Amino acid sequence: MATITCQFVRPDRMLYEGEVASLVLVTPAGELGVWPGHAPEICALGNGVVRLHTLPEQGGQTVKVIISGGYVEITPKQVIILADHARRADDIEPDVVNETRDKAVASRDALPVGDGRRAYYDNKIAWCDLLLQHAPQE
Repeated sequence: MATITCQFVRPDRMLYEGEVASLVLVTPAGELGVWPGHAPEICALGNGVVRLHTLPEQGGQTVKVIISGGYVEITPKQVIILADHARRADDIEPDVVNETRDKAVASRDALPVGDGRRAYYDNKIAWCDLLLQHAPQE
């Protein structure tokens, strides 16, 4: 079976590294499927779920990673994902995310309207909302 090497990096660490059968990326224009032999390409990443399809000998499962922004470089044998924000779906703790979101809302609301620093908190709130949307259901 043909495989493709995947390196999934976020600013603070390597999130995933290994061989996969295929993957589905999320871009601003929609989803992009990648299989071994894909034409070379560099594109921006959007907000949503990247799905890594592991090899049958690795269990053949789908690893879901929630991302927000970044870039990907695709070659016929390798994919390098550089995500601005990324978290495995099975690593989301809704209570922690809700607490982080509440603090971000309070910090944003303490700033005057028109203050450019509010954009930082708006982005943090949007990231928390995205994580909560894809958090595992209890």
